[in-house]
Amino acid sequence: MVEVTAVAQEIIDKVEKLSVLELNGLVKALEEKFGVTAAAPVAVAVAPAAGGAAGGADAGAASTVSVILTSAGDKKINVLKAVREITGLGLKEAKDLVDGAPKPVKENIGAEEAKTIKEKLEKEGAKVEIK
Repeated sequence: MVEVTAVAQEIIDKVEKLSVLELNGLVKALEEKFGVTAAAPVAVAVAPAAGGAAGGADAGAASTVSVILTSAGDKKINVLKAVREITGLGLKEAKDLVDGAPKPVKENIGAEEAKTIKEKLEKEGAKVEIK
């Protein structure tokens, strides 16, 4: 367990009692105040285990791909909703991703998952590449 000061522990205790909506608002406020993001790179953390299960180093490297959003197309709102569903990003982060295309939606994932994500985004009108 990490040791913290009494002040820090008091803050932790207060955060622990927040509702999901209050916590979401707090996170957004902290992100804006300090210019950071709380989004965790979940796909990157999981990828080494998946690559290791596939076999040798070459097999692991060849079995992971990235899904790149190249364009949102005409149905930007539908694409934005799909990106949020796929990534779990907040509205602002997902909008930044869609507006900043070409950008990776998910990286270091299996080819089957990438194909599913590509189909879902293309169904909503996006242009997508798998690399």
